[in-house]
Amino acid sequence: MTGFARVRRPLGEGELVVSLKSLNHRGLDIQIHAPAAADPFENTIRAMVKERVLRGHVEVRVSLPQAPVNGGAPALNHALLEEYLKAFREAADRHGLDSKPDLNAALRLPGMFAEGGEAEPPPEAEPALREALSQALDDLNCFRAREGAEIAREMRSHNARVAEAAEQIEKIRDGAAAAFQSRLAERLKDLLKGAQLDPQRLAQEAAILADRSDIGEELARLKIHSAQLAGLLEGGGEVGKKLDFLLQEMNRETNTILSKTNGMGEAGLKITELALEAKSAIEKIREQSLNLE
Repeated sequence: MTGFARVRRPLGEGELVVSLKSLNHRGLDIQIHAPAAADPFENTIRAMVKERVLRGHVEVRVSLPQAPVNGGAPALNHALLEEYLKAFREAADRHGLDSKPDLNAALRLPGMFAEGGEAEPPPEAEPALREALSQALDDLNCFRAREGAEIAREMRSHNARVAEAAEQIEKIRDGAAAAFQSRLAERLKDLLKGAQLDPQRLAQEAAILADRSDIGEELARLKIHSAQLAGLLEGGGEVGKKLDFLLQEMNRETNTILSKTNGMGEAGLKITELALEAKSAIEKIREQSLNLE
């Protein structure tokens, strides 16, 4: 689920800022963007996020004031300057040039000046960071909960359509099965015209084929899975993995129903239409389930 939160807190002579942004993701992926001074807190940040977020790509951005240990006065990188001068003289001698190095140009080289001391956060930074991050996680999850409620409402609507389609198919099923058995018997008689075949054996074979085309078990399982899905959405909590399993099962039952209803005439066409509607609704639920935690 998507979400955003930002918390600001005064810290020392500056301000601590913690920002969180979440995007849809199958697992939990945490990306931390923070200054080097916050490196000691990275494990704390990850642990706190893992406690409160189970799924999603979460970006954590931390900005905090830094207090240089030695006053922050820049220091000349003498080793780099010596290397620069040495390289300049070697190049001048090799090419026979009579020139002197430009000190102003040398001092502008990247890395020529280093910070006088390693920057560190104020001593009270860690408890302040914990408090700010905790508040940001609360805000983020409130944002995600609102979005999740909307997604769940839409999923329940699609699931109701699946249950309704299953009910309608069940009402059509009995008449369709009888029609299929009668039509099958007629076709067998036409195909075997002139051949000696026991009428009782013919009826038995037709009944066996009709039974193999029966969708009663698939309908029962589809209705059970639909009811389980509804209960899962109402119960809340972590539902992602359970939803994946149920939707796979519902999709399998629907595919089986579609494969068994060929040749049932007009009733079969209606069942096919309803099963395709159910399959479409299941796919929409699956797409939405990727956004839920």
